Amino acid sequence: MKALITGISGQDGSYLAELLLEKGYEVHGIIRRVALEDETHRLWRLRNIKKNIILHSGSLESFPSLAKIINKVQPNEIYHLAAQSYVANSFEDEFSTLNTNINGTHYVLASLKEFAPNSKFYFAGSSEMFGKTVETPQNEKTKFYPRSAYGISKVTGFELTRNYREAYNIFACTGILFNHESPRRGFEFVTRKISLAAAKIKNNLQKELRLGNIKAKRDWGHAKDYVKAMWLMLQQGKASDFVIGSGEQHSVEDFLSEAFKYVGLNFKDYLTVDKKFFRPAEVETLLADPNFAKKRLNWKPKTSFTNLVHEMVESDLKNIKDKNII
Repeated sequence: MKALITGISGQDGSYLAELLLEKGYEVHGIIRRVALEDETHRLWRLRNIKKNIILHSGSLESFPSLAKIINKVQPNEIYHLAAQSYVANSFEDEFSTLNTNINGTHYVLASLKEFAPNSKFYFAGSSEMFGKTVETPQNEKTKFYPRSAYGISKVTGFELTRNYREAYNIFACTGILFNHESPRRGFEFVTRKISLAAAKIKNNLQKELRLGNIKAKRDWGHAKDYVKAMWLMLQQGKASDFVIGSGEQHSVEDFLSEAFKYVGLNFKDYLTVDKKFFRPAEVETLLADPNFAKKRLNWKPKTSFTNLVHEMVESDLKNIKDKNII
């Protein structure tokens, strides 16, 4: 079996590549050329498996480059994870977010249809598609109400995926994944910002932590658990869309409290709420109803919220000790 992963150098891509290698796949990944020129910083998540995977230089903004790779690899499965995925940045650069995320998804689907029509396709959706929630919890039938260019781009990707499934009889599905974190999370995301701050403050390397809306509530899980759900979706006899989450909700403040408690500190002694980190259109609450995935995929998350927070803080404590902060 051959799999092709866009976004293989990211958090989800690296965990998914490891899972597929364990299952005996030949794993290919698409990365930007600039990543090959700066492997230490841009491919650090892949350092333990890089010799076991095949990397191709390509761009989501170039249909010819994606078509060439897909035609050459002829994958059995395509996992389209690459995107401009930092929500805050999507407010600052809406055009780039929409162009990259929507066109990139369209280019991959069009390339698949033209050159590898029997390949199964997974699209990485997001709970941000629900945005200003119309019901709680959210399931596969909940109406979308995105509140950012990122959320809008993911809804469009979902519709493109569904259209290719229905119009061209392609095995194409969307995983609507709720927040999933890990020690491999990018530093710009609030969870990693918190875990790293807790570790740095504990080691007297930082004095304060500035955040936006700490009352926002999310459904958090571990990325390693969630990539297993991606794989399971493509092993089904029929393509379907799935909501993937823990079914439990915690606030940013809960994450803060647990992270600082782990290092014996009170976050209130170090936190400054800064209005500049608030979104123009806030998403106050997201909570998954993952029952369909549990029944159809026989999937459920293994990592608890508390263990996730502890693992992230422990990893950043080790990174500091080893002088290994990327």
